[in-house]
Amino acid sequence: MKKMPNTVENIKQKIMMLKGQEVNLYINRGRRKISSLRARIEDVYNSVFTVKSCSTDINSVYTYSYNDILCGEVKISND
Repeated sequence: MKKMPNTVENIKQKIMMLKGQEVNLYINRGRRKISSLRARIEDVYNSVFTVKSCSTDINSVYTYSYNDILCGEVKISND
C-alpha cells in the first residue's frame, strides 16, 4: 500500500480528529533544545491551531501552524 504524502491538508484533518483530546507535544526550539508539553487541542483554524497546557503550574495557550508540523518543528503524539 502506498503511503500518503504529508501535506498541510492531511495534517489539518488529523488535527481536527484530535480536537478536544490531550496530546503530547514535542517542540524543537533550535540548538538542540526540545521541549515537551502535555496539552489539549482547543481550536482548529484555517492556518493555525491552538493548544492549552494541561499542567497545573503553567496554564497557557500556544498557537502553532500546520507548517510547523510539516517541517518537523512540532511533533504530536496522542498516547
